[in-house]
Amino acid sequence: MRRPAGGAGEADLTPLASAFMPAAPSIPLDHQLQTPRLSLRRFLVSDAERVSEIAANWNVARMLRLAPYPQTLDEKRGWLSSHEAEWIAGEAYRFAVVEDGVVIGCADVDEIGAGLNEIGYWLDQRCWGRGLATEAATAVRDFAFEVLGLDRLTSGHAFDNPNSGHVLEKLGFRWTSDTTVWSLPRQAEIVQRRYALRPAKAK
Repeated sequence: MRRPAGGAGEADLTPLASAFMPAAPSIPLDHQLQTPRLSLRRFLVSDAERVSEIAANWNVARMLRLAPYPQTLDEKRGWLSSHEAEWIAGEAYRFAVVEDGVVIGCADVDEIGAGLNEIGYWLDQRCWGRGLATEAATAVRDFAFEVLGLDRLTSGHAFDNPNSGHVLEKLGFRWTSDTTVWSLPRQAEIVQRRYALRPAKAK
């Protein structure tokens, strides 16, 4: 779950050839991903109230490593307003996960410039237990490999969030290491479990 990214000990996860990665393709801002139950589109600043509602739930927020808690609506708007520039630069693609016209969470790939190619996801707690995280994350995994042409993905989850690990395993990720990272919402160091995945043809 998000933010799985970052933390001490990630140097060994960065591909040595990252400096030679080809330029990212130009992805239209209106690019969407479709799954049987979900639509994934670029986040908009107008999503701030709904995102704030979801992240106000401590059970969600404590798993988002880099998200301050509590966070104001203006801070959420600031975070969302940064997404368009990241998208255009090819640094990160953050998708709002939408079910029946309502934003229920996020699924994204970021840290692309650093060569980490980090997959993350989080959902409204009311949507847990229905396989939607797996469905959304699978769509972003396929987008990262098939559209962006990335040759390796990484991800991670807090030690006390094993369900997120189950999602990653369903996507084909394999555990690589455990590391200690700082959690902004918890204001404490936590153990993060790290995973990696290469496309089938590269295994």
